Amino acid sequence: MSAQQSNALPLPDYDQLPAGSVEHRIRSLGSDEVQRLLQYEQEHADRPQVKQILTARLDQLESGAEPSEGDARTAGPDVPSDTPGTSPVSPASAAEPEEPLRHGKHKM
Repeated sequence: MSAQQSNALPLPDYDQLPAGSVEHRIRSLGSDEVQRLLQYEQEHADRPQVKQILTARLDQLESGAEPSEGDARTAGPDVPSDTPGTSPVSPASAAEPEEPLRHGKHKM
């Protein structure tokens, strides 16, 4: 598959998805779409864990499982979007350092 064909996969940015995200996002896909992802995975990254996830989902679908509601194509990013990007912790709000206890010395 070319780069253009990878854009036509049932999951957007499939190549960048970690295995855990693939497992959750394929729930809304049918067996043809999961099979297409499995074929693409085998021809490209060939990640054992992802192939196992895709194969297991195909088995579930062939055993009568139905795709769940939702749309994997419009799923949000794998990182929270409300993260401000900065930490509220600063040197000014950090606790004062304490002298470490030495062996045989106890603080009372």
